[in-house]
Parts: sequence; structure tokens; C-alpha cells
Amino acid sequence: MADVVTFGELMLRLTTPGRQRIAQAQHLEMGFGGAEANVAVMIAQLGGSAGFVTRLPANALADRALEELRGLRVDVAGVQRGGDRIGVYYLEQGASQRPGRIIYDRGASAFAEVDPGAFEWGRLLEGARWLHWSGITPALSPEAAELTRHACATARAAGLRVSFDMNYRSKLWGAEEAGRVLRPLMTGVDLCVCGVEEARSVLGVDGESEAEVAEGLQAAYGFQQVAMTRRRAESADRCKWGGVLFESAQHWESAWYDVEIVDRVGAGDGFTGALIYGLLSGKGAGEALEFAVAAGALKHTIVGDYNRVGREEVEALVGGVSGGRVQR
Repeated sequence: MADVVTFGELMLRLTTPGRQRIAQAQHLEMGFGGAEANVAVMIAQLGGSAGFVTRLPANALADRALEELRGLRVDVAGVQRGGDRIGVYYLEQGASQRPGRIIYDRGASAFAEVDPGAFEWGRLLEGARWLHWSGITPALSPEAAELTRHACATARAAGLRVSFDMNYRSKLWGAEEAGRVLRPLMTGVDLCVCGVEEARSVLGVDGESEAEVAEGLQAAYGFQQVAMTRRRAESADRCKWGGVLFESAQHWESAWYDVEIVDRVGAGDGFTGALIYGLLSGKGAGEALEFAVAAGALKHTIVGDYNRVGREEVEALVGGVSGGRVQR
């Protein structure tokens, strides 16, 4: 069985070509993705062992999505088939001062209509060391929220480490509702990936600085570690990228990267997946953070949701090897 199990909705991704606007595009480019699947792909691409759990309809489109995950070395044996449709999101890439835009079409999807009792979490987590989920999953439906509760309870009982990425999406639910659903699910979470504003609006933790918010999150919910990405956006094409990791009274800050953005979707998931991989593989907290930030920086250069880079590439960037020279 996989060392790390992630679960959530896998979606069809439809992107306008050449940074066209949706209003002008004559065709759309097809791909797949989703926050939790992206994390599993990142771990597998780095050489780790990752499995992904979801529910997909029994049709050729879902078959294609699963074939791609298998090709990226993700275990999909825990995927259930059922329901009528795969969730969809439409992506309009931004450019310069125009921000990107996402339109969701995921109501009544196979995953949103999941039966929480149909997943045998004891079997799905057998032999695993880590469970990862995000705040997107409980936002999809009451059934998906209950499924999350079952998964987390089973993981805690089995002694697994549990990580949670807030991934707050205002198009799916409001901050008040998110807080009402998510706060009871924080029990037993070891690693929380959460921004300052999300911590304030959803988890109800105040603080002026990252350190104060992280300290408040650890005190309120018992998190062992709190990770935050840092992004200073100059435009839709360029940003400064970094991260910080808090553990008890200690914290580590990463180097900053000047990033030319090809596709920023999934960069946070690349960070989270690489951080999990780093911690599981025995890296110290500071080393794991640097590794995760480098992986997230590289994701900005990869088209699609999935971060298709290997461990050697990430380690090379951490070591200072970057730039436009062709590697021969």
C-alpha cells in the first residue's frame, strides 16, 4: 500500500489556449487535476509512494484521467466508480495586469454525491503512514464533509500523520460556513498549510504577523507544524515565491525565488506534496521547507495541474542550479 494517501475530487480541466479569454476561445485544451491528486502526483514524481482516493463515473473520460495518474506512478486502486459526471473547471490564464480566472462546474458530480459509508477507510489506509486532505473536499457537499470526518477518524485511530491544506475557495462556500465545518475536523491534524488571511477568516485565529498566527493555530488546534507559502505577485506573469515553516517555538524561512509564471495552478500543491515527501524521507524541518519551496517554484514553469519534475531537479534548484542553459 502507499505511504501517503490523499483524497478529494479529480476534475476535468479545460483551458483556453494561448491565454485567450473564454469569450473569444474557439476550442479548449483538456487536462485533469485537483488539489489532492496534485499532491499525490508530486510525491510520486519525487520517488515517494502515493495513493489517491476519489469517486469517478464509469466512462471513457474518467478512464483517461485514471490512466494519466497511473502513468505518473500514483496508486488509484482505492478509486470508486459511480455517479453520472466528472467535475469540471474552466481556466482562463491571466497575463500582465489581467488576473487568471476559474469557473467551476462541479455540482452533482460523482464525488459530490459520494456515499460516506461506502469507503472502507480501514482497508484504504492499511499500511499507510500519512493521510492528506484539503478544505476543498468538505466544501463540495455534506456527504463529502462526512467522508472527510470518517477518513480523519480512521487515520487518527491508526496512528497516521495527518496533513491539511486550507485551500479556501470563496466560489464554493463562505468563510463562516467553512469555519463551522472545518474547525471540528482539525482535531488530530499534525501539519496545517494555511495562509494568514485564511487562518483569521476561517479558523478564527488572529495575529498581526505570520508568527503570531502560527502560534495561535498551534495553541488552538494542537498542530505540530504550520506551513505557509509566500507570494509577492508583480503581475500575472511574474512573482516572488517563498515559504515559512513553524514548529513549536522554532521557525524556518526559505530562500526567495523570482519566478516567471507559465502556469501557477497547482504550485501550492507542489509545495505541500514536496514538504510531505521531505518530512517523510527524513529531512530536517528547514531542509524540507527549502525542498518544498523549490518544488513549488518549478511548478510555476509546468503547464497543467501536475508538477512533472523529479527529485534531482528540485535538489539542483535548492543547490543553486537554475537559469536558461540547456542541459546536455
